[in-house]
Amino acid sequence: MNWHPASGCDDGCRPGGHTRVRPVTAGLRVAGLIGVLLTGLLPAALLRGAALQALPRAILAVLGVRLVWRGAVPRPGSLLVANHVSWLDIVALYSVVPVRLVAKHDVREWPAIGATADRSGAIFIDRTRPKTLPRTVGEVAAALRGGRSVALFPEGTTYCGTESGPFRPALFQAAIDAEAPVVPISISYDSTEAAFVGEDTLWESVLRVARVRRLTVTLAAAPALRPEPGAGRQTLARAAQSSLGGSGYRLAA
Repeated sequence: MNWHPASGCDDGCRPGGHTRVRPVTAGLRVAGLIGVLLTGLLPAALLRGAALQALPRAILAVLGVRLVWRGAVPRPGSLLVANHVSWLDIVALYSVVPVRLVAKHDVREWPAIGATADRSGAIFIDRTRPKTLPRTVGEVAAALRGGRSVALFPEGTTYCGTESGPFRPALFQAAIDAEAPVVPISISYDSTEAAFVGEDTLWESVLRVARVRRLTVTLAAAPALRPEPGAGRQTLARAAQSSLGGSGYRLAA
């Protein structure tokens, strides 16, 4: 298994041509984001629950990002698996469904987002230490058994949205062990400016998103998949990919 997936997407995946807001508007959006983080992180960390969902919704609002949800809201104790385009994916998911996120360990160091993920019970995976994988699978399975939904991005890295990467099946084992439903969620944007790829830094990506006049993120939930007795994680991963409907999806070894 490749523990260091690499995306072929780079800055060339963003062709431009989108309508931008005036610099002063972009500046106000960034200032609004900073204000939301300064005033919202502490209540979210202390109160969790509704406060934790209010914070990502406010982040989307001040950046001018419209969120569209399609499909049924997953029941608690589901494993949510989605394609990965941007750091905004995390914000969008948190704004709709109370989840524990499986994230790479360096996300913990991201300003604001890392702290929010940590306080919400994120499960951090260290891809530099493959021997820790069984422990991570066990932690995800325990959360599912306890009635908490868990979200993960099986591609392991971000793609521009028009391209996709292989789903890695290892963490699907947690759903099998916990006998939990798997809910595939397709994440798409109406502009590739949202893509967090290439040599992007988080700050550069935030500025680019703030400059887009209108940006919509759509989350579409497919019907839940339930592991059948004897089904393997690769079979489950393949079914989840097929549910997303992208012909470019393929199963990792």
